[in-house]
Amino acid sequence: MNENHGAVTFKGDPLTLLGDMPVVGSIAPDFVAISIEMQPVKLSYYRGKVVVLTAVPSLDTPVCDMEIRTFNKKAAEMGDEVVILTVSADLPFAQARWCGGAGIDRVVTVSDYREREFGRKYGVLIKELLLLARTVFVVDREGVVRYVQLVKEVADEPNYDEVIDAVNSVL
Repeated sequence: MNENHGAVTFKGDPLTLLGDMPVVGSIAPDFVAISIEMQPVKLSYYRGKVVVLTAVPSLDTPVCDMEIRTFNKKAAEMGDEVVILTVSADLPFAQARWCGGAGIDRVVTVSDYREREFGRKYGVLIKELLLLARTVFVVDREGVVRYVQLVKEVADEPNYDEVIDAVNSVL
């Protein structure tokens, strides 16, 4: 497994990402994560829809909270052809509690806590923390990666406008 030291930072300190990140034009790797109902969820379940696939370190942190709330609002604007799927290493119970408290009803949250399969397949597993780096992928209806945004500083939000533009370009 490849290691990419310094690919991201946390408060300026360099961190190492494990695995290889898919590139634009490649087929998005399928993965199994766990829903808040403790059921397996695969990316392939959403084939036929445009998927905004976001990875965050932990829903229950200020920047992740802001990001998911923002994507929840934007989801309503994007329509039913788009699914926003957020992956974190939080336990499904914690995700359910946070989503309920935050009123999240449009973003689907899933957990990568078991095998860290998503993190490894997408090259966003932070070796030092075993959390996911803040990343956004846009996957088209056929499962092809059309956009990748790795947020260099884990404590920063993604560029939402770029994500929306990428979604609009594949709708």
